[in-house]
Amino acid sequence: MRDEGHLSDALLRRAVRSLHSADQRADWVGAYLLDDEAGELWLHNYVGAPTEHAKIPVGQGVCGTAVEEGTNLNVPDVSEFEGYLSCNPDVKSELVVLIRAGETIYGQLDLDSHQPAAFAEADEAKVQAIADKLAEQLAREGN
Repeated sequence: MRDEGHLSDALLRRAVRSLHSADQRADWVGAYLLDDEAGELWLHNYVGAPTEHAKIPVGQGVCGTAVEEGTNLNVPDVSEFEGYLSCNPDVKSELVVLIRAGETIYGQLDLDSHQPAAFAEADEAKVQAIADKLAEQLAREGN
């Protein structure tokens, strides 16, 4: 799936900026979109330190594992996650919430924190509400 500059592009950027500014625990926030044909996630946009992981194969790291398993992942200690892809040595915990409509996964919102166990169920629910709205728009655009 590639974004052609539709409304979803602006909404994804706004969601990332809003999540980053609304929560001081989120040191890095990004939106990855799924390219089903290539079997990888590609980084749409982010706020925070630069990352070398602009493309992540499905099944690798927290982001790729979330897509492979079809579930959100809240990792309180990234050092205990087998196959963790480190972007920044200061990251201690990570929350990945899928952008999906039914069985169709469009991508994900990824939040990294320098604090261990930074994210709770309530945080996941808040991010899921945003992800659900993004999925509605992406589905409408036929992506």
